[in-house]
Amino acid sequence: MTDALKRLSDEGVAIWLDDLSRKRITSGNLAELIDQSHVVGVTTNPAIFQKAISGGEGYEQQLTDLATRKVTVDEALRMITTADVRDAADILRPVYDRTDGQDGRVSIEVDPRLAHQTAATIAEAKQLAWLVDRPNTLIKIPATKAGLPAITEVIGKGISVNVTLIFSLERYREVMDAYLAGLEKAKAAGLDLSLIHSVASFFVSRVDSEIDKRLDAIGTDEAKALKGKAALANARLAYEAYEEVFSSDRWTALERVGANKQRALWASTGVKDPAYKDTLYVDDLVAPNTVNTMPEATLEATADHGQITGDTVRGTYEQARAELDAVAKLGISYDDVVQLLEDEGVEKFEASWNDLLKSTEAELERLAPTEA
Repeated sequence: MTDALKRLSDEGVAIWLDDLSRKRITSGNLAELIDQSHVVGVTTNPAIFQKAISGGEGYEQQLTDLATRKVTVDEALRMITTADVRDAADILRPVYDRTDGQDGRVSIEVDPRLAHQTAATIAEAKQLAWLVDRPNTLIKIPATKAGLPAITEVIGKGISVNVTLIFSLERYREVMDAYLAGLEKAKAAGLDLSLIHSVASFFVSRVDSEIDKRLDAIGTDEAKALKGKAALANARLAYEAYEEVFSSDRWTALERVGANKQRALWASTGVKDPAYKDTLYVDDLVAPNTVNTMPEATLEATADHGQITGDTVRGTYEQARAELDAVAKLGISYDDVVQLLEDEGVEKFEASWNDLLKSTEAELERLAPTEA
């Protein structure tokens, strides 16, 4: 079953699971995926926690204790989510040790309501790192304009970061710049750069969803022929940018003192359009020193029938540019698409977080002890 996953791993793609719940931790399922399916990391987001806590098992005792203590709903939610991340990090610790800190990572996101607030994002990132208190945690910071200086500041304090919600090539370059600036701050502060890690989560399937919708609206044969191509082209050109930045003189100076490259992470790799093969954003995004974080359905599909044929990214840059140019020539604005997707991404995570706050508050009220 796992030959394709092993081949993917052997090609230099770290397989991370884009899901977490207490049941997955306590049932032994996460340990099993690490042992049998080459999973070497976990990512979470507000939507994942909303699904896990609202409909999941294993949270009632902690919720009862929190209700008895009369904590605020915001505090309760952080106690619950950081407990899950801490336990997952402990399960992944042997992978972290074996890979010198590159993998074995669990990501937890800053409160999405802070996406446009730099100082609050920095404060939240520091608090989350302290709360989880595990070296193999990544704090997720969104790649909004306000997020960029926060990334630099947090990296500069020696906290490892997963930069999330990256859609545009220009913003991705700004993210890499923010990372390098953070490493330079950390170096100036005398920190050990070898202990700082980062990934840049470049979102894939949502790009096709939005551009395909616009191609359908145009409706010509030329437009239809471009469906399902923009997301891969965008991601492949992101890898080209990664290669360029991490071979620069600026990078080389940091690498000499122990710095780690910020790996590109392919996020949103579950296929949204049933017309496409369900392993499209895995099979066609194979490149060294990358991460692919997959929902469980995509992980299982890849294990069952993934077609891993070697590097499918390098050598495609000219074609990728031609495909994005062809989309632009039809009147579809790349800048408009990627900004819309960033805005929607922040809004969706904020909505999930607000739903989770409401459902958690209801549970705290239900479980609160009656006064004698």
